[in-house]
Amino acid sequence: MVNFADTIVAAATPPGTGGVGIVRVSGDRSEAIARTLLGSLPEPRCAAHRLFRDRNGEKLDSGLALYFPAPASFTGESVLELHGHGGPLVISLIVDSIVALGARRAEPGEFSQRAFLNDKLDLTQAEAIADLINAGTTQAARGALRSLSGAFSSAVDALADQLVHLRMHVEAAIDFPEEEIDFLSDELLHRRLNECADSFALLGEQAKQGRVLRDGLQVVIVGKPNAGKSSLLNLLSGQQAAIVTEIAGTTRDILREQIDIDGLAVELVDTAGLREDPDRVEAEGIRRARNALQGADAVLWIQDATDPGPPTLDEAVPEGVPVTVVQNKLDLCDDRPKATSGVIGISAKTGDGIGALRQHIRKLAGYENLGEGAFTARRRHLHALDRAAMHFATGRTALEEARAGELLAEELRLSHHALGEITGAVSSDDLLGRIFSQFCIGK
Repeated sequence: MVNFADTIVAAATPPGTGGVGIVRVSGDRSEAIARTLLGSLPEPRCAAHRLFRDRNGEKLDSGLALYFPAPASFTGESVLELHGHGGPLVISLIVDSIVALGARRAEPGEFSQRAFLNDKLDLTQAEAIADLINAGTTQAARGALRSLSGAFSSAVDALADQLVHLRMHVEAAIDFPEEEIDFLSDELLHRRLNECADSFALLGEQAKQGRVLRDGLQVVIVGKPNAGKSSLLNLLSGQQAAIVTEIAGTTRDILREQIDIDGLAVELVDTAGLREDPDRVEAEGIRRARNALQGADAVLWIQDATDPGPPTLDEAVPEGVPVTVVQNKLDLCDDRPKATSGVIGISAKTGDGIGALRQHIRKLAGYENLGEGAFTARRRHLHALDRAAMHFATGRTALEEARAGELLAEELRLSHHALGEITGAVSSDDLLGRIFSQFCIGK
């Protein structure tokens, strides 16, 4: 079990050699550690150039030191930051010296977890820190920053407030049944129910967009050998990532490239051509191609437009995964293939049709660039929102069909509880452990 009363230390910069390396300390012993390492305590929130020494007075490094007394710090505890030189050995020596002074090494995400536990951040803001660090596109980074600034939390809190007012109205009607006014059928209650339903729909759609913005889309490119799969990968990624020759079966392994489509992060997965009787090495590539299909969000099935034939979709494509037939090599066709639903014509050589294909991929994700209004969201947020909306709908039906005010009140309570899981107003130790364990050590 993690003891949050301990003082913790970790490198806040990634492993490796760099110009600057940062070591972060948080906890009650930060002040005493600072006095030993630096000789005296720096003025709060002001950078001071100091020598860093171990408890025996041996010099470790020199650099900038910053001290943030509790509670005015990121974690809500007293925090010391040392900005020294970015050599791995130097960083290790500083961390070891701080451990010798009574701190322990931080667990993954423990600094952010302490910020959450000390009410410096709610859970969605804490998660947004990791999302901002790992953002794959500019739009994803901006969305994570909006979540970190509280945009998502504010939307959830506003919906929670609507539920609270509904509960107050309904429970008042239950507590005072002798009143002549029928509170369960008055216009105000039904107007609030409609407004709440609209808010659920709006926030649900925004969260779905936020989930796509954060997680992106994995698109697997499959088809027969020499259909132009690798050429398409190279064209979409803007670099010669895959070897392209006129020899069928050139690709033997899985190739992955990240691209940005209007702010949507898309991982393209190029695979070995699917055919009968391959050699031993190619057969392994085909096996890996079929495995890659199991994790696909969408599939591009590449055909040779000069001799397409009927599309024979491989049985390895999971049920429910959208498949788009892409007829390549339009530049070699005398007559352009007729565009139909689910079929796109392109030329990976000339670029003809690539713009339409990029927009089609974006539509497969259900992604719309919301610009400055976007925020990131996670799958767990969507699951909690779905449960909250389900309880709300169940309660509303109970009122409208059976005038069951008690059932409505209970379902509103459950709905409010589910919303609380998003921001961490309601949480379990297991949930917090799983979330923060995915953070980097120094965060």
